[in-house]
Amino acid sequence: MTNARAKKMIVLGIDGMDAKTTHRMVEEGKLPHIKRFLEAGSSRSGLEMLGAHPTITPPCWTTLATGAYPGTHGITDYWRQSPDSLDAVVYNMDSRNCKAEQIWNCTIEDKLKTLVWHWPGCSWPATSTNPLLSVVDGTQPGSVNMGVAQMDWEKIIYGSGDLDTPKFIPHTEKAAGVGCNITNLKEVVSSKKLNEDEDADDEDEMMEIWWGDESRKGGEIRTYVKSLEDTEMMIGAKVAYDIVMTPIKPADDWENAPADALQFELMISAGKEVRYGLITKNAAGKYDTVTLSRTKNANETFVTIPEGEMVSGIIDDATKNGETKPCCRSYKILELSDDGQTLRLWISNALDTTNDMLWQPKDLYQEIVKNVGPVPPVSLIGGEDAELVDQIFLPSWDIYCQWQADCIEYLIEHDHFDAVFSHLHNVDCAGHQLWHLAKTLYPWKATDEKVYQSFIERVYIQTDAYLGRFCHFLDEGYTIFVVSDHGLLVGQNVPPILGEYGGLNVQVMADLGYTTLKKDAAGNEIDEVDWTKTTAVQIRSNYIYVNVKGRDAHGIVDPKDQYELEDKIISDLYNYRDPVTGKRVVGIAMRNKDAAILGVSGPECGDIFFTVEEGFNCLHGDGLTTAEGYFGTSTLPVFIAAGQGVKTDFTTDRVIRQVDVTPTIATLLGVRMPAQAEGAPIYQILAGVD
Repeated sequence: MTNARAKKMIVLGIDGMDAKTTHRMVEEGKLPHIKRFLEAGSSRSGLEMLGAHPTITPPCWTTLATGAYPGTHGITDYWRQSPDSLDAVVYNMDSRNCKAEQIWNCTIEDKLKTLVWHWPGCSWPATSTNPLLSVVDGTQPGSVNMGVAQMDWEKIIYGSGDLDTPKFIPHTEKAAGVGCNITNLKEVVSSKKLNEDEDADDEDEMMEIWWGDESRKGGEIRTYVKSLEDTEMMIGAKVAYDIVMTPIKPADDWENAPADALQFELMISAGKEVRYGLITKNAAGKYDTVTLSRTKNANETFVTIPEGEMVSGIIDDATKNGETKPCCRSYKILELSDDGQTLRLWISNALDTTNDMLWQPKDLYQEIVKNVGPVPPVSLIGGEDAELVDQIFLPSWDIYCQWQADCIEYLIEHDHFDAVFSHLHNVDCAGHQLWHLAKTLYPWKATDEKVYQSFIERVYIQTDAYLGRFCHFLDEGYTIFVVSDHGLLVGQNVPPILGEYGGLNVQVMADLGYTTLKKDAAGNEIDEVDWTKTTAVQIRSNYIYVNVKGRDAHGIVDPKDQYELEDKIISDLYNYRDPVTGKRVVGIAMRNKDAAILGVSGPECGDIFFTVEEGFNCLHGDGLTTAEGYFGTSTLPVFIAAGQGVKTDFTTDRVIRQVDVTPTIATLLGVRMPAQAEGAPIYQILAGVD
């Protein structure tokens, strides 16, 4: 323990924030609040630090919290390798899998009241029952409660005076005409076949994946990535929402409906419940407002939606798996004709307002709901539909960022927290939907790269506004760190099927002769490994496992031949060429023992660690932390420190690594270092140190 240089600390973590993009936009005068932090504090000239590897959310946030490399703390990817299957993974964002101590255990030991807010990877379940520690979520990176509280999907309601009967089209089917104009309504309907007996609840995988029963039990997840269509960036950019087709007609069977009001119906809760809508005129005779009700009584509406405004924080019931809960939703009119005969209305997903499962103590949740408001849902649609990005996705994150800033500010001021470790996911969430569309490449020719580049900048401006909410704490004696886990780059080429974090990467390893899939009777490959012919597989971002006899369930490689086989795999990876450009696609490849120099060795890592060569990287996770991409982007994370105990308007030449963040926090607060910390304090930025 050392003498404290700071009394109070706020860590503002921004998932996916890229140092190169941040630096450029600061220089262009577009991020004034970040500029304020820089003038009040210290950083490198490019605002960067070196991130951990893989450049993936859970291992990097865990490194930031522990000061230890992934090979030490054991959170080595989004997923953990299944102990029973080389082609399967199990969920990994669980503090019980972390083998290194977190910094917040040290702050509470020194009597500092500590808040850990949505820190993904190693914070939940809470690492201590000490009443000085409060923890909110951390089981997934998206938004607070997203993994456990979702009761219903997002929807777009298409209303028309030309329709005769309502139809509900669940998100489980591919929506023809998604994002189309209202004139294509009949084409949308005619292209669909809705099974009236289908239970859409059974398909709600998104709502169950994070902290459901299988995650808690460590159930296996098996995904095969065989082509570009199987990759996360292709899937993530596709919109997925329920569609409701509804007739618009005069409101002649309502109580208390205004004169000339029009009515429609919409279905929620997998199409099993009905809400009633009115479309009403303004003083000029233009239809411009929608109201919704549970009954056909205009005096009992629960939301009024003016044209051009996203309305959030609205409570309405939703039912899932036979349970009905009060839920928070948001609404926005996308299109409403002056005569009221055409309507497109977006309705957000529904978040159960009673779910306090991921809050310690639980009364903290009720305190937030009472004094700030329920968790606002964020949109997960947009992708290749630029209108939805502009009108829905980004505005929903504007509302969420404001809510999160309100929550943290309230808790600091009213509950008097001394140390706050917080995480916000807006940049990374947008990145997974949008970044790859910021360069014109053949899979996405229909998108305008300039439009998507402007979206990238909007997300950073949104983030700057969020960070600006905390600037006043610099004047109140707080030390503030602004950090990120990794940056996000815009890919320069279509990436190879190698390094995808979500599953077993087949194509390159099959081309090289190491992975073989079984075939059906017609000779078509199926999603099942032929272990009798497979000597190695590539899974979980950057790891390759040799199929070793006696170690692995279906092992065929004699242990005495493993070293020689690893040497051949590494050689073949270096020799592999992209079939389009002819360029090498693998950057580095090394055995587990050698990967210790990058902090990715040991039992939780593969037999071989590799990275994809710069120029073939997708968003993040497959390359080095120093990788750069199109539109001046990179995977370099951000580091800025400001406030008490930190030099002002100072630039250091020292190389800063993520493992150094926790030791620096410990030094500033005068608490002990976490037990497994491997980094060193950034002494060069500390006030009073020459």
